[in-house]
Amino acid sequence: MKLIKPLLGLITINALTLGVAQANMPKSQILLADLNTPHGIRVSLVTDKTRYNNQPHLTDTGLYYTREVISNNQSQTDIAFYNLSSKKTVMITNTPQSEYSPTLTPDGLHLSAIVVEDDGKQKLWQYPLASELAASRIFDWIEPVGYHAWGSKNDLVMFILGEPHTLQYTTVAAAKGEVVASDIGRTLIYNKAQAEFLFSYSQHGQHHLARFDPQTKQVSNILRLPNQVQDFILKDENTIAYAIKNRVYQRHLKGGSDISQWLDLTTYCDNEISRMSYKNQQLAFVCSE
Repeated sequence: MKLIKPLLGLITINALTLGVAQANMPKSQILLADLNTPHGIRVSLVTDKTRYNNQPHLTDTGLYYTREVISNNQSQTDIAFYNLSSKKTVMITNTPQSEYSPTLTPDGLHLSAIVVEDDGKQKLWQYPLASELAASRIFDWIEPVGYHAWGSKNDLVMFILGEPHTLQYTTVAAAKGEVVASDIGRTLIYNKAQAEFLFSYSQHGQHHLARFDPQTKQVSNILRLPNQVQDFILKDENTIAYAIKNRVYQRHLKGGSDISQWLDLTTYCDNEISRMSYKNQQLAFVCSE
């Protein structure tokens, strides 16, 4: 696999229905809201809405995301990067395979992503950002991977597709997934301040937000989520946020279950906000068309 080296100075596809999505990808647009300006919120466009653009991943320097590429009437996905300073977009990958779910690794030197290999298997790969080294598969035997989130000790959790879908934990050194939860949702987040992973799962018709402690290997419930919420972000170490339609609500992880509206984005998104990424007072959000 060839990695396109970013220009000088530059450092969902839905995994559950990837085959269908590639045949008929829904159009979606990524926007970026700057919440810390002298004149209040300022929203700018990252992508157009003529193709599938999804799975934003904000970093200090820019925004990685999954972008649909159409060639010879065939649709696939590659990884793109939007530079926050230059406002320019470059492609990170350009391969016959589809890549999605771009995520910066803990060392900041690689980008990890799910790759749909030639045999249709979904595996986790990494792409070095600062050299011409080739991309490499992280795990040979762990699949099919849908989503993933890195911890701080070269460890990670992965959404593994199956009946049921499971949350599996491992380290790069161990390279063997340990099932820690079932019937999970698609969002996986590492809360560095609390040294724990956050995820959601369904049980007895109820949707729960839960934590996984990699030290004790214990899972514990935090609170109930609305059943329609599939995506959430960590606003700070004690607060999550999620969208319902085109409004974003916030909720504390401790001290009760009060819910308040954080952002009204109806001016910028007529339909539904399906995914978000938050960092440094900036919110990237996907508006489904």
